[in-house]
Amino acid sequence: MANSAQARKRAKQAESRRKLNASQRSAMRTTIKKVQTAIASGDQDQARQAYLAAVPALDKAVSKGLIHQNKAARHKSRLNKHIRALA
Repeated sequence: MANSAQARKRAKQAESRRKLNASQRSAMRTTIKKVQTAIASGDQDQARQAYLAAVPALDKAVSKGLIHQNKAARHKSRLNKHIRALA
């Protein structure tokens, strides 16, 4: 356990940030899974709508520092490729 006031404060901040990051990461993953389930069902319109909701979630995760920009681009590219393949 932290012995100094500074270390206690840092531990408290780290824990609160960990919870916030976990929540935001979970929300991002949920939007990706919604696109994947829509793709699996074969409904291109539903998949397109879910994709349009997932893109801002991925961009927000990048701006918050949760994921790297290249990872977001990779997700967007692969999801879009699968949606286009439904046509």
